Amino acid sequence: MKIRIVDAFTDRPFAGNPAGVVLLDSGPFPEAALLQRIASEVNLSETAFAHPLPPGGGADWALRWFTPATEVDLCGHATLAVAHVLHTTGTASGPVRFSTRAGILGTTAHPDGTLTLDFPTAPLTPTTAPPGLAEALGADPLSVHDTGEHLGDLLVELADEATVRALRPDFARLTACSPRGVIATAAAGKPGSGYDFVSRGFFPGVGIDEDPVTGSAHTALAPFWSARRGRTDLTGLQASARSGLVRTALRGDRTLLTGSAVTVIEGELLPAV
Repeated sequence: MKIRIVDAFTDRPFAGNPAGVVLLDSGPFPEAALLQRIASEVNLSETAFAHPLPPGGGADWALRWFTPATEVDLCGHATLAVAHVLHTTGTASGPVRFSTRAGILGTTAHPDGTLTLDFPTAPLTPTTAPPGLAEALGADPLSVHDTGEHLGDLLVELADEATVRALRPDFARLTACSPRGVIATAAAGKPGSGYDFVSRGFFPGVGIDEDPVTGSAHTALAPFWSARRGRTDLTGLQASARSGLVRTALRGDRTLLTGSAVTVIEGELLPAV
């Protein structure tokens, strides 16, 4: 069983968000306990497992994502990584549709090597900040939004880009504020920076203190910043240590996420697994 490590939402190695990718033979997935053990061994924010589906259905591949601690409903960077592997290995050509816990997700490869994901737009609901949020983040929120069931995060607007970059959260306290995680965001600090907003993603509830580049978070960031910027097409910078750019295009109840990916490691899972 071949396994690859792919850096997503970057065009260079050792940046963006690394994901494990395992392409399986056709047929049902192995037991979830085995997939979870593999993901725990890989120990990246997500490891994706995919297998081909019979032709003529609503999707081409079945896809699941696991953090080192649990299975998740939606993951952007690992979906981008799987699509990258399918196209760069010649396993697939043209658009690819994935059957997932979040419904059918589409991917399209472009001649310049970038890929676009077609994801459901997260429904944003204004909410009050839970007790202790400001103390857990180390910054006072300007606004707080719930992102709906598929994400299950809090979207927290902060004063400025410098505040987002300077965050040093107390992760134990942050878990008490949101069962899954917190997306912290602010407008870009300088005009002409090449991005419209910045974000960071903290998900201690699923075993990831800080995610380097969170594609799925941008299904909430896109409608949030499109409403403020008055434009449907934006670029977000996730300001983690590895950093990465996500181009977003809000299309009503769907959000398109575009980025690059690079395969950095290929290996084999031994039969003993």
